[in-house]
Amino acid sequence: MEHKPVETLRGVAEVHEFKQGFLSRRERLERWAELLERQPKRRLRSLGEIEFTPEEKRPELRSDESPITVAYEDPILRADGLKGDRLGDAMEYFDLSERSAHRLLCSCMNGWSMEAGVTARKVRRIANPDHRLMVVTSISLMVAVPAVLYLLS
Repeated sequence: MEHKPVETLRGVAEVHEFKQGFLSRRERLERWAELLERQPKRRLRSLGEIEFTPEEKRPELRSDESPITVAYEDPILRADGLKGDRLGDAMEYFDLSERSAHRLLCSCMNGWSMEAGVTARKVRRIANPDHRLMVVTSISLMVAVPAVLYLLS
């Protein structure tokens, strides 16, 4: 591959420069899910027992062939700002809570390997949380709490 300065390329082609952060959080997560779905049976490696790693070292956790590696291999996600294939990079870029990252990537939740297609479904659930479940849970609590209080009185 031959590398040329951008100024030289502008004379030959229409050059568009991406600004970092052009994708929304949901678009980033959806893109990650799409990448995982391209090879749904691909075996990926989880991150080893995140909860037993000292807190200050957790951002550095990584594994070859992890779901984060799949994301980092994508030039679009890298251009948008994904810095690497470490846990901290993924948590920052995809705006993952510790709980979400743990459930999605840890060996205690997924075993030492996982299928890309299964992981893609989990990523999609993070991108598109099912608000119906929260509504049903809230209604159930509103019914259950008075019933329990009545029985206890």
